[in-house]
This record gives sequence, structure tokens and C-alpha cells, in this order.
Amino acid sequence: MPSPLETLKALTTLSRTVDFYVAVLLSLLRIISGYALGIIVGIIGAVLSYRFMWFKAFFSPILKIIKAVPVASFIILALVWFKSSTLPIFISFLMVLPMVWSSVESGLLNIDKKYLELARIYNLSAFKTFFEIKLPFIMPSFISTALTALGFAWKSGIAAEVICRPENSLGNMLQSAKLYISTPDVFAITAVVALLSILLEMLIGRVVRGYTNDKY
Repeated sequence: MPSPLETLKALTTLSRTVDFYVAVLLSLLRIISGYALGIIVGIIGAVLSYRFMWFKAFFSPILKIIKAVPVASFIILALVWFKSSTLPIFISFLMVLPMVWSSVESGLLNIDKKYLELARIYNLSAFKTFFEIKLPFIMPSFISTALTALGFAWKSGIAAEVICRPENSLGNMLQSAKLYISTPDVFAITAVVALLSILLEMLIGRVVRGYTNDKY
């Protein structure tokens, strides 16, 4: 076990290299891309499931399978079809998708029917009904789920990088440090991964909450 001083020294050494910052940047880009894709597809899928029963019946078993299968199994299976550079994007997307889908669909199903009847009485358009009635009901649970999903996307994305080892990635650096038995580097990179996860969640949480406070 390295001491805190040894870990700090290792982190200082890493921070002086260009490769470290390139790895941090590319890991962030990969995982945020997968996260954003999962949010977008999850919202679209939830809306379609809410509107069309056949769509829900078709995709509901698939979502249950995604939730049940361990992340490591998905990573190993996906290595057959994806390049190492795109695999973390896919895994992050796959972890976020069912969480957002379930949250948005549940929010739509739990909307008070009286408000929807009121919208029909006043002949509100579908656009106004969504933004003035449905969206305020959905947003609280969606924000909570989106922030939770961010942590899952980050951890699963880094795990995918550790296994598939794409160039210029934190996961590759972590695996290399482990193979060379450089324990201080392992602890230093792990600390960076944890810190980035916390900072990313705080940043996105502040932006989203600031937007919703202005709107609702």
C-alpha cells in the first residue's frame, strides 16, 4: 500500500506529462458522448413507449436484459463488434439508456390525468401541453436519474477502457500501471478518476438545476 505522500508524488509526476492530459480529455469525451447519447435515446424511447403499446412491448424485455447483464459481460461481448476507441462510448450509452428510459416513462405515466383533461378542455396544443404540463412533472425525477446515471456512465466507461485499453485513455494508463506493479500510479490515477467523476457530477448538476430553477 503506497503512502499518501507516495501517491501525491506519483500524481505530480503524471501531471507533468502531456500524455496524462490527453488521456483525461479523450476519456472525458468518450464517456460524455456515450452519456449524452444515452440521455437522448432514452428520452425518445420513453416517449415512444408512452405513446405506442407495441413499441413498449417490443423493447421492454430488451431493457430488462440490459439491466440484468453485468457490465463486464457487455464489455467482453462488445469487443467483438466495436473498436477499442468506441467501446467506452457504447458501454456508457448502454448503462445510461435503461435508467433514463424508465425514469421518463414512469414520469409520463404518473402525470395527473386531471391536468391532461384540463389541457383538452382549453384546447392546448400538444406542444404547450408537453412543455407546460408534462415537462414540470417529469423534470424532478429526470434530473435525479440523470445525475445518478452520470456516475454509472463514468465508472462503466473507465472499466471498458481498462479492459479494451484504447490509446490515450485513463483506463489504459491504469491497466499499464497495474501490469508494471506501479501501485502509487494505480492509486494516483484512481484518485483522478474519482475526482473527475465528482467534479463532472457537480458541474452538470449545477447547470441543470440552474436551468430548471429559471424555468419552473
